[in-house]
Amino acid sequence: MKLIKVSDLKGNEVLARAILTSELRILLSEETILRPEYIQKIKNLGITEVYIKEDEDGLVHTQEVVLLKSDVEDFFRDRVRSILEKHTYSRNDELMELSQTADNIITNILQEEEVVEKIYDIKERSSDIYEHSISTCSLATLTALKLNISKERVHDIGVGCLLHDLGLRYLTIEYADQDISSLSKIELAEYMKHPIYGYTALKDEKWISDISKDIILYHHEKLDGSGYPLKAKEIPYEAQIVSICDTFDEMICGIGCKRYKVYEAVEYLKTFKEEKFNPEIINVFLEFTAVYPAGSQVILSDNSIGKVIRQNKEFPNRPVVQITKDKNGKDVNNENIVNLIKVNNIFIEKELE
Repeated sequence: MKLIKVSDLKGNEVLARAILTSELRILLSEETILRPEYIQKIKNLGITEVYIKEDEDGLVHTQEVVLLKSDVEDFFRDRVRSILEKHTYSRNDELMELSQTADNIITNILQEEEVVEKIYDIKERSSDIYEHSISTCSLATLTALKLNISKERVHDIGVGCLLHDLGLRYLTIEYADQDISSLSKIELAEYMKHPIYGYTALKDEKWISDISKDIILYHHEKLDGSGYPLKAKEIPYEAQIVSICDTFDEMICGIGCKRYKVYEAVEYLKTFKEEKFNPEIINVFLEFTAVYPAGSQVILSDNSIGKVIRQNKEFPNRPVVQITKDKNGKDVNNENIVNLIKVNNIFIEKELE
């Protein structure tokens, strides 16, 4: 437990003691996660200090670290949905607005302090194609920033991400919420044409760069030629970035395949590093991707069960875990925190469903 000035709160800290009004009524109870609006309310009431939970290393408990706040992500998702659902083939004027949307997403990411230094909690979720575009854009933007790619190319990557699945709108087959391996040969061949359809629709447009167009065309290609639709082995660098982020996000939200756990998607990328994917890009991507996102229930190698409460910078596969059941399966009522970078003989076996 730590006494901290309200002016020093950054948001998402966890209260160790309830905050009371002058009439001794509970304003915010113990264990409350301090959202920005709560912090402002505390300030307005003239409260200057609060008690915040810490782990055994003196680190303040927080919720997950995310690339985009949920309300911001919802706003961008709805904007992209509105634009794309109104779009019809060859009528591209309305798509130009996605160029500004990409810049807004990039700006929101850059507003975070030490944005390229953090480890982010990226979680499995529903297979919403518009949310997928936003997530791919966010992941590719951060990857590009960590690769020191120029501002102009980061913009082009963002635009390409928001439009990479445009060709899906031109398909005449049912593909949503299906593993594409279950499609018939004819249906699968049609599905694999969607990058061509998207590229063809925009190839003559002047407002979108060649980099963004290449992303639309090449985002399903792999370095070993096993991708589609061209089975290309020479793939533009920016498209290689998006291919990795697109593959990862499709796996964790179940687009075109069954849904995977984050650690399973991470293992897939590691397995095919160099064969299908650029190893330099994979290494950078995995630097900021938490293998076990905050809130995950995990089994440790000593058979105890715990909840991931915090990531360790530079060690995305060895987070801080709060033990909830001991190795004999008994509930742990006291706060038992294990920081996996400080113990060499304990590791995470797997994540629970």
